[in-house]
Amino acid sequence: MKTGAACLCCGDWTWGEAQALALYGALAQPTATCQVFAQIGQSLDGRIATETGDAQDVSGKDGLAHLHRLRALADAVVIGVKTALQDDPQLTVRLANGTSPARVVIDPDGRLPNDARLLADTSAQRIVIQAVAKERPAGVEAITLPRAPWIAPEDILKALQQRGFKSILIEGGGVTITQFLEMGLLNRLHVAIAPLLIGSGPQSLTTAPIGTLAQARRPKTAVYNLGSDVLFDCALSPADALPIVAACCTSGIRPAEGPRL
Repeated sequence: MKTGAACLCCGDWTWGEAQALALYGALAQPTATCQVFAQIGQSLDGRIATETGDAQDVSGKDGLAHLHRLRALADAVVIGVKTALQDDPQLTVRLANGTSPARVVIDPDGRLPNDARLLADTSAQRIVIQAVAKERPAGVEAITLPRAPWIAPEDILKALQQRGFKSILIEGGGVTITQFLEMGLLNRLHVAIAPLLIGSGPQSLTTAPIGTLAQARRPKTAVYNLGSDVLFDCALSPADALPIVAACCTSGIRPAEGPRL
């Protein structure tokens, strides 16, 4: 499917396979333009970590497997420096089949240490986007961009597209995803909700306030039961809100029905 040789709708699919095609098919198919999608895992009360910064077990095992599948579908995965410092992630596809994407860290002030795991592991391309002149280890590309006061998401995407990346996953944290969301740069947003209550701590997405509910974004959304988590797949642009299955499929796919993936 990533090579464009397979169809999303035609075939003798089981119910579970049809669900997987509905959820991942649009992200797997090659596109003429850059595709930018984001994923965030949160609790029932909208938190992504505790007050101390512990975010390791917010998503359940099925939610984590879903995140790794998204990484496998991306050319590059992007995180902010705060997430890199708190979690020291590997950004690999350990829980899914596929190739690990290039790892990109947005680090305006050069705070990320050069011995961070995602830089030390040479199995994938590594990029740091910064606004200062900080030397990085051999094999790590440093892209210097201006900031005012944040490095503009548009500039980040332009730099990544110039390097050939066409499928980009914005993984975290909440502030970084919100920056791309507010600028209208996301095609899709995945929100995975785990059945736990954290009580206090960093919020999931904090967008600009609105005066009335009539002003709220209402993306076309499909809901999937992953098992340990419930996933909301939100299409954020008109083109992505079109039915995922092609016109030659007459049966349709109803994501909210049936057993979990």
